[in-house]
Amino acid sequence: QEKLDMSTYPVESIRNFSIIAHVDHGKSTLADRLLEITGTISKTDRNKQVLDKLQVERERGITVKAQSASLFYNHEGINYLLNLIDTPGHVDFSYEVSRSLSACQGVILVVDANEGIQAQTVANFYLAFEAQLSIIPVINKIDLKNADPERVEKQIEKLFDIPAAECIRISAKQGTNVEKVLEKVIEKIPPPQCNTADPLKALVFDSTFDHYRGVVANIALFGGEIAKGQKIVSAHTKKRYEVNEVGILTPNEQPTHKLYAGQVGYLIAGMKEVTEAQIGDTLFLYKQPVEPLPGFKSAKPMVFAGMYPIDQTEYNNLKSALERLTLNDSSVTVHRDSSLALGAGWRLGFLGLLHMEVFNQRLEQEYNMSVILTAPTVPYKAVLSSAKLIKAYGKDQITIINPAQFPDKLSVSEYLEPTVLGTIVTPHEYIGKIITLCQDRRAVQKDMLYIDENRVMLKYLFPLNEIVVDFYDALKSLSSGYA
Repeated sequence: QEKLDMSTYPVESIRNFSIIAHVDHGKSTLADRLLEITGTISKTDRNKQVLDKLQVERERGITVKAQSASLFYNHEGINYLLNLIDTPGHVDFSYEVSRSLSACQGVILVVDANEGIQAQTVANFYLAFEAQLSIIPVINKIDLKNADPERVEKQIEKLFDIPAAECIRISAKQGTNVEKVLEKVIEKIPPPQCNTADPLKALVFDSTFDHYRGVVANIALFGGEIAKGQKIVSAHTKKRYEVNEVGILTPNEQPTHKLYAGQVGYLIAGMKEVTEAQIGDTLFLYKQPVEPLPGFKSAKPMVFAGMYPIDQTEYNNLKSALERLTLNDSSVTVHRDSSLALGAGWRLGFLGLLHMEVFNQRLEQEYNMSVILTAPTVPYKAVLSSAKLIKAYGKDQITIINPAQFPDKLSVSEYLEPTVLGTIVTPHEYIGKIITLCQDRRAVQKDMLYIDENRVMLKYLFPLNEIVVDFYDALKSLSSGYA
């Protein structure tokens, strides 16, 4: 296989972009069509969600990991290199989305012509808006018989202040108008702001573990160039490595001679330990240090569950499986924990219940580990009032993850619990039921807004403990799945 020469793609002909949307609005299907149009994959019926590579993604039909692919596209005689990142839509994986956006200059915001704007569309829009990326609105599924693109255009105009004329109407399944999306990407999204003449500066925005080659890091280059044989240093661990291989993902790994500023690719540099490839780390050339990139805000875990090996002899195997999987999914927090009944284990923090299920399933499928998961709980805080305890803990506020460590109420001036600002988007006929449900869960109403004639947006302050287990299911069954 010939190695590609990436120097033919200068910074001004590179576009880095993500596809963001609510669950099931057709992100992965649109990604398939873009890969086909640019000739990255051949046109066959088998191409369904090519970028969803994990077994759990195939089984559930959802995207869990953000995956990137490089596309080559000739527009008006110029060869462009388009780096596409397909992201998950579930709120539990929004950390993946925020990380992917750091490697991009623009996004395609996909909205279903049937469903209109939904809760996660709004959340992902604000993620992209805060990162100051240019946004291309795309209305998908216009081939469905209930599709109403005019209504959706009005919603986009009202909620996001994007003129309706800018929306592109497509059907990703049938490939209608998808070429237009690529042309818009080239026109509207700016090339990355960086220079090959600068010293090397690479951001690690994702990483996976390979049994034979060690850690494979996905990098975005913000300056300089990188090639096999160079000596690089990690800003986080200060360790030195020699680069063994660099390349691009066309969804599969394809080695290249070099990677240049503005490009997105992968790097293998003999990192043996899982802890060495910190996501958000900056890599630079040996003896040419640079100001490290700001990295990522760490994710806030919302749901805690205990995880224990079924048999204590499996403890070390489970430990290494956990380390490798948390490298790939860095939004999970891990604390050592032990229980009288189950022995030594961990207390894991997840972003939500689906996240917890998927994590457990990946442990089973990819690492062949069966575990005991305890029921999920949320963390509490106690503000201590007794001087003796404050001295013992060294601070006047303690966080309680495990119910067994709850301090006595005589020595506590107040308990604090985590709260969530939740946005509920619902057809107006269900408002009464939903308000009752929220009041039953000790929620406080903050705001109520009509998006269009039939749909209402409610904002509530919830105690996390009340909604962590089954609130979402209750909401879905009250509203026949529309809220």
